[in-house]
Amino acid sequence: MLNKKYTFWLIFLPLFSLLFGCANRQPPGGGPRDHDPPKLLKASPPDMTRHFNTKVIRLTFDEYFKLTNQYTEITMTPTPTKPPQYLRSQKTLVITLKDTLEKNTTYVINFGKAIADVTEGNILKNFTYVFSTGEHIDSLSISGRVINTQTGEREKDATVMLFTLKQDSLLFGKKRSSIFTSTDTAGDFTLNNLHPDDYRIYALKETSGNPTRIYNNDRDLIAFTTKNVHLTRDTSNVRLKLFLATPDKFRVVEKKFFDLDGSIYFSFNKPLDNPSIVINYPPDFDKYKIVYFSPTKDTARVFMKNMDFDSLSMSISNNGKPLDTISKHKGRKEAFTRTMSFRYDISQDGKLKPGRSFTVTANLPVQSFDVSLLSLKEDSTDVNNFNVVQDSTDAEKFFVQYRWKQNHTYTFTISADAFTDIYGDKNKGTHKIFLLDKPENYSLLTLNVTVPDTAKQYIVELQNDKKQVLRTDVIHKNATLNYKDYITGKYAVSVIYDDNKNGKWDSGNVKLRRQPENIWLDPDIIALRPNWEQTTPVVIPKEANIQ
Repeated sequence: MLNKKYTFWLIFLPLFSLLFGCANRQPPGGGPRDHDPPKLLKASPPDMTRHFNTKVIRLTFDEYFKLTNQYTEITMTPTPTKPPQYLRSQKTLVITLKDTLEKNTTYVINFGKAIADVTEGNILKNFTYVFSTGEHIDSLSISGRVINTQTGEREKDATVMLFTLKQDSLLFGKKRSSIFTSTDTAGDFTLNNLHPDDYRIYALKETSGNPTRIYNNDRDLIAFTTKNVHLTRDTSNVRLKLFLATPDKFRVVEKKFFDLDGSIYFSFNKPLDNPSIVINYPPDFDKYKIVYFSPTKDTARVFMKNMDFDSLSMSISNNGKPLDTISKHKGRKEAFTRTMSFRYDISQDGKLKPGRSFTVTANLPVQSFDVSLLSLKEDSTDVNNFNVVQDSTDAEKFFVQYRWKQNHTYTFTISADAFTDIYGDKNKGTHKIFLLDKPENYSLLTLNVTVPDTAKQYIVELQNDKKQVLRTDVIHKNATLNYKDYITGKYAVSVIYDDNKNGKWDSGNVKLRRQPENIWLDPDIIALRPNWEQTTPVVIPKEANIQ
């Protein structure tokens, strides 16, 4: 007979094990995110195989993967007439060659961005599989760096492509190159297993979400080498400068007719030198137009003071030369909803820069205004000796002039019906509170600029920390540039080598094999402190070497 103690453990021990075992079971934690792409574990036949004589290639990876756009991303060089078949089987990519291979030839299969892991989508970039049908494997290489001309920064994830001279005349801008790679995070690239030949090198930075590796979009950045590469040995230190090319043909890329306020908006594919818009129809309606071009002269807004028409025809010209004619129908009785609003030229924290007028800008051209419906308070006291002036060249802009004082709060009130736009609509009441900023928050910056060649012309640009150009100066000799009342912050200097002396940066042209004008960015950042006078030397190098 079993004793009671033994009987107790015999009955309850399995139960305890079950309970505590279940309590200790926990779902696996999320863990750190996987940032690694699939890794090749085995290739059959092995990579770099000579005397290749099979039809099937098997590439096995360390994890499950997916294939994306395999027939556009994956290329094989030389390109066979019949493309290979790419099938995924578990963790293995099975490649079946459908065409007869050439004798004594090195083949490179470039997978582009086609292979990525299933969980996080980490892409296996610049992965290649190489084999030769003969004894020799091509082993020449080209390496270098890609730089953005405008920013001076190294460009990652740019596509670097090679075309033979024969291919270049037939394929560039029309079809993909089968010899390509992507730049790394430092903007560096390497093209391996190249055959001796004469090549042209291009770099492409596409802006669309669906890259094609074809240069056919005006918004894409392009770079090229001026000289052909006669490849007989490894070539390094190739420098490619990406730039946004100015399109040869003018085109209106965006049109918005008769927006909620009845205005018309145009966006052009390139800046114009001296643009103009003329109303052709209805006859005698050109006098009713108000046109605003952006500072870069690549967009335009058109207001018609008389909206009594059923169709409108207008011509866009540059330097008096017609570029395009655009027509649009409209219901004669079509109604528009217009709400006048205002913006003010003050800082985000509501401060007005010393020495400036308080600027008010309406969203619609103003026909007239009643100054008696505009008021200004200094703290709680009404101000009577202020003045309001409309800009002579911009019917939307007004300047409020007054001798602003420190340590006072100003309230500018726009009563209802103070402004009347060109359509006869009036504003609703509103007001704005602001202060005069302290002069000690601003500094005086002096640049002592030294030029390398007085026979040439240079454009000096001062940029803020957001890379916005604040001021431009054209010089051709050593110069002292003074920047008064610039707010505390960090600034940078860039210099355009104005080769044709037209006072602006000129882009390149791929068809004409013309490089863009060089831009040098001074690596030294200027830090302005409050109430400070700073003198900084700027020595422009003879050539804007890219790093």
